[in-house]
Amino acid sequence: MSASRIMKWVTGGLEALLGIPVLGGTIVISLAWTPLAVMLVLHIVTLVLSKKNEEPFHGSVLGIVTSLIGWIPFVGMVMHILSAIFLMITAAKPQSAKTSVM
Repeated sequence: MSASRIMKWVTGGLEALLGIPVLGGTIVISLAWTPLAVMLVLHIVTLVLSKKNEEPFHGSVLGIVTSLIGWIPFVGMVMHILSAIFLMITAAKPQSAKTSVM
């Protein structure tokens, strides 16, 4: 399993945690919105790894947008849930066989 797929699982799980209505909001607010900054960095790392491995990266882009607007109540919750779904679906898809040209 590639590092980008592992990062997609990790970021997807964290997004799912932050998407839980009361728990996610409590975590974000009690830590002074630091989790949003941490998630932004993790999504950027995942995006770079996905681009390097030529894998789908739309979940990471959605995660970056989510980290930037996640401070808005309800909108942030929905965005965290959507990001989690996209990241986990992308991570669960079987890797396509890359053909090498010699």
